Amino acid sequence: MDILDRLSEGPASLAELSRAFAVHKTTIMRSLHTLEKRGYVVRFPDGRYHLGRSVLALAAAAVEDRGVQPVAHPHLVALNARVGHTVLLAVLEGEDVVYIDKIEPSGSVRTPSRSGLPAWLGATAVAKVLVGSLGPEGRQRMLERVEFIARGPNTLKSPEQVLATWEEAGRRHWAADREEHESSADYIAVPVYGLDGAVWAALSVGVPTAAMDFQQLTALLPALHETSCAISADLGYRGEVPAPETGESP
Repeated sequence: MDILDRLSEGPASLAELSRAFAVHKTTIMRSLHTLEKRGYVVRFPDGRYHLGRSVLALAAAAVEDRGVQPVAHPHLVALNARVGHTVLLAVLEGEDVVYIDKIEPSGSVRTPSRSGLPAWLGATAVAKVLVGSLGPEGRQRMLERVEFIARGPNTLKSPEQVLATWEEAGRRHWAADREEHESSADYIAVPVYGLDGAVWAALSVGVPTAAMDFQQLTALLPALHETSCAISADLGYRGEVPAPETGESP
């Protein structure tokens, strides 16, 4: 287990592992041989050892067993306490974007989005993030499902507008819904990554426009990104979660 813990920090040679544990190379080699035989480590041509497929399979099974929502929920609670506004989590289920968790603020100022319900593909910040993470073919397929119905004062009116917001969300690693889906409420969202490096969920904060202006809302992006990093790590992601590229709103 100590060897696996060390390799989780990065590949290492036999000599490096021997020094790390102050153990003779022969002893380390015996342990490596057993781990390699069972697929828990793999030796690369350069002589360095990496975590093997069996470790990845165990991690994937653990995440699948728990699911995204139980892993993310404590982080949503902490973010809600930190920012004092509604926090939501959504995932892509087939060709629908569905809210799977929602933490309300303690006060009376709340947003109407509900856990368990689908998010409108044509406007919501979480949909922009999740669909924006797909390739061109995936985005085009999802575009065929968008209903162009006015739901808020700033609802997007054309397929070209929706496609552009999806593409921009994917490029800039965040998205906004500025009264596009519903009147008097703004949302921002960032991606959450999973074990395989793909976007597994979208993390969002929503506020009534009467409670906070859009500039104040986007100032919460660093807090969302920090929470996304923590959730992604708990889901087994070992890469760097891209920071939102701010500037003019997506």
